[in-house]
Amino acid sequence: MIQVINISESTSIMNQYMAELRDKKYQQNRLLFRNNIKRVGEMMAFELSKTFEYKPKTVTTPLGTLDIPLPKDDIVVATVLRAGLPFHEGFLQVFDKAENAFVSAYRMYTNREHTEVGIHTEYMASPSVKGKTLIIADPMLATGGSMAAAIEALIKTGKPKKIYIACVIATPEGIDVVKQVLPDNAEIWCAAIDPGMNEHKYIVPGFGDAGDLCYGEKL
Repeated sequence: MIQVINISESTSIMNQYMAELRDKKYQQNRLLFRNNIKRVGEMMAFELSKTFEYKPKTVTTPLGTLDIPLPKDDIVVATVLRAGLPFHEGFLQVFDKAENAFVSAYRMYTNREHTEVGIHTEYMASPSVKGKTLIIADPMLATGGSMAAAIEALIKTGKPKKIYIACVIATPEGIDVVKQVLPDNAEIWCAAIDPGMNEHKYIVPGFGDAGDLCYGEKL
């Protein structure tokens, strides 16, 4: 069974970072916005690490030896360009020995009213994920189309031991779409789950376009 973890169901200092991410006044400061995305990534990575399998490793200190449990499996942290970059960096601050993967998956409106979207994938750089712990970090899980496309692209490099989906804000619809392409032992981690989307497929209340807020508007 696929587990969905909604961190906002419990209170923590992450509430402060999420409040600033959502606040349109704070959003005028791109550096602060990127840093908060990164900090959410760091905190989520720490919480997620508690679910890993561990094995003891003997460490030699200047005065003796001791066994310390370390993650058992190799980790690959993947992200969807470009909005996922600061979130990805937050995970790398915690999983500093992880391999990395990048997928270019973006949405384009397919009608004049901008109410229907299609997903395009053009580029991927990834090691083999066969037998590894795969974490796919993307701030927004709205329709779920980009994440589903990223999952399908990444697993072509091999079957991972386990998949973790990590996002800052998700919608129930997006979660349902992603569940359809995930194995049963996967987990979906969200800092918050918002009620839904508007007619243009943006999460409401959400915080807007993560990529634009991090790096400026695109053509």
